Amino acid sequence: MARPSDTKTRIQAVARELFALQGIQQTSLRQISDRLGITKPALYYHFASRDDLVRSIIEPMIDDIDRFVTGRERGDPRRLLEDYFDLVWRHREVISMMLRDLNTLSYLDVGERFMAWRRRLVFLLLGDELTVAQQVRATVGLGGMSDCAVEYAHLALDEVKPVAVEAAAAALGLP
Repeated sequence: MARPSDTKTRIQAVARELFALQGIQQTSLRQISDRLGITKPALYYHFASRDDLVRSIIEPMIDDIDRFVTGRERGDPRRLLEDYFDLVWRHREVISMMLRDLNTLSYLDVGERFMAWRRRLVFLLLGDELTVAQQVRATVGLGGMSDCAVEYAHLALDEVKPVAVEAAAAALGLP
């Protein structure tokens, strides 16, 4: 018999896949339970609602990004870009799922957090007295790396990361 944590993990995996494929709002809990071969009440045993299930999938990414941006000091910008790409790559499925259904950002209040994280990353990379051009370059660099992790998720990390980091460094005007 499967342990509850195993079932919970399986539910999250199937939900993540269906959410990314169909969108969060277009995926019913019935579809998830049917795919797993469990009853809908069994799914409700683990997650009280679809929102609860979505939060359980997104919160690990939020926690990782929070730790990443708050636990760092200014240092080597290329190393920061490399580490940031690794972080985004680890969470590429969740990011893709969220992009497929942008309403997720509003009802989970993730949008403002993303902007605060971005501002912190820009500070860590370039400092705080930035020109508009530097701010735009930072947006292009960091946003482009995130986009690459999602767009090229089917490729190997070592094929995407060096190119994405180099492009971000170039956009930021780093040596």
